[in-house]
Amino acid sequence: MESDRLYRVQKEDVEKLKELLTVCFAGDPLYCKLIPDEETRKRLLPELFECDMEEFFETCEIYADSQEIHGIIVVDDESEPYNPFHYYLTEAAAFLKTDSCLIREDPSLKTFWNFYQGRDYLNSRWTDQLHQEERLHIIYLAVRPSMQHHGISAVLLNEAIDYADKNGLMISLETHNDKNVAFYQHFGFRIFGIVEKHFHLKQYCMVREMR
Repeated sequence: MESDRLYRVQKEDVEKLKELLTVCFAGDPLYCKLIPDEETRKRLLPELFECDMEEFFETCEIYADSQEIHGIIVVDDESEPYNPFHYYLTEAAAFLKTDSCLIREDPSLKTFWNFYQGRDYLNSRWTDQLHQEERLHIIYLAVRPSMQHHGISAVLLNEAIDYADKNGLMISLETHNDKNVAFYQHFGFRIFGIVEKHFHLKQYCMVREMR
């Protein structure tokens, strides 16, 4: 994905990203199920998001509303050519670092076990059913709570939609918050399926067909 209207997030912005994502997802249903202890969650989330960002800077595009980074969208453009060896090596390194964080912060291995059980909520494997390489996958769409209801989410999402429509791409994403479903439906997404494995948690898998 390319955009000249949004700010392309740089590696030097990683501290801002960690802080933003931690604030945005501290109460997210997925992370509350995976890390039920609030204090453990506060310690772990910044480290987990740092692991994510290291991988995403190598494999995805990260855009923000501005250099102040009040909101971000992380997009994996499946239509772009990539080096499979580099991609899977980067992914494996991120998994190893994530696992070491989980074990270090909770030596009881309860959190590690939760993440293992919840892997189907984390790996976006449901997109294999789409059989569609001409596709954008939105990994994160997050706006700082204090800046919500100012249209930032719409600006970020519309940029991805405009790019997808110009290039004939499907868009896929998932959300674990049922309150988000109507928001995405407003932008032309539909529920493709629902993942519900362990934790009494629903993952809404959504797609927007190519236009």
